[in-house]
Amino acid sequence: MKAYLQLTLAQLRLFARNRQVLFWSLLFPVFFMAMLGSFLGNGSGISITGAIIDEDHSPASRELLRSLGQMDAVIELEEVYDKEEALKQLKQGDRHIVVIVPRGYQELLAAHGQQTEAEAVPGMLPEVATVKAYYDETNMTTSQIALTILSQVVDGVSKQLANYSPVVTVDAMAVQSLHLKYIDFLVPGILAMMIMSNNLNGVAGQIASWRERGILRRMQSTTLNASTFIAAQITARLVMNGMQALIVVLVGSTVFGTQVNGSWGLLFLFVVLGTLTFMSIGFIIASLAKSPESAGPIAGFVSFPMLFLGGVFFPIKQMPEFLQPIVKLLPISHLTTAMRQVMNVGEGFAVLWPQAALLGGWIVAAFAVSSFTFKWE
Repeated sequence: MKAYLQLTLAQLRLFARNRQVLFWSLLFPVFFMAMLGSFLGNGSGISITGAIIDEDHSPASRELLRSLGQMDAVIELEEVYDKEEALKQLKQGDRHIVVIVPRGYQELLAAHGQQTEAEAVPGMLPEVATVKAYYDETNMTTSQIALTILSQVVDGVSKQLANYSPVVTVDAMAVQSLHLKYIDFLVPGILAMMIMSNNLNGVAGQIASWRERGILRRMQSTTLNASTFIAAQITARLVMNGMQALIVVLVGSTVFGTQVNGSWGLLFLFVVLGTLTFMSIGFIIASLAKSPESAGPIAGFVSFPMLFLGGVFFPIKQMPEFLQPIVKLLPISHLTTAMRQVMNVGEGFAVLWPQAALLGGWIVAAFAVSSFTFKWE
């Protein structure tokens, strides 16, 4: 027990004395979160900008502009007078849509309004009033939203003119959902990224360095057991990861208003499981690496793909379907999922036990491999 405590304290002192370790382990995740949160934290909606040109200058065209103006919470249409300039801005990507109400718009509407039902025979219908819309085909998602809104407003004008009476209606009932911003999605991902980087990359590099410098060989010549050495490493890194998680969560809560809606104890449980999982993988990499110089690239080769496939920055469900089976086996994907469910949704262990079980399976399998591959020299 005495050797275990001394080794744990010695490892914590190494962390404290190494300013680079403190910066990359504690301050960099906070800086990274603050940078992304400042630019993207509140960006949960889509901003659509456009221009509208009224060439008819009639009461009917002004009424159409007023109806479109009521949609300003979704689409912002600015009335302009230079058609060529508006189309130029559309081509440059400064606008998403340009709407033109042509001359004769009110006259065509009046002709339809005066037509009686008896007169409505094929070949006798007046010309349909048309509203022209130019859109950006390189940004189809945003353009389709703008076109849908425009079509709804124009359809409403047509139905009102035709005295349309709906046969089928929609009974809409509102359901309160979680109001989450990107920063709420990001903070748990930053925690998972931090745990993976500090333990997988950190353990691999440190153990490989100690082996090359002969520190492990000298430890082996003493009465120190391997289990005591590993237990001290785990404890020191658990303390470090716990401090990191607390700092990131507090900064996120203070600066960006994020919350931990679930159990702090359950959140800490997944911090422990994540630490053990990536430490065990780090021991395997340290065993395979012949030098500290090779340990870094090997650790990067393992960790870098997981940053993009594990749901750290992007939702896993948006990954291509052929990658889904692989993604669901990665430990980082289950760690990020569990942390988001705890922090954002407030789920309990009854829902998250599959993630805990998979991380536990990774711990058992990876420590079993590392126990056979670990070398003191």
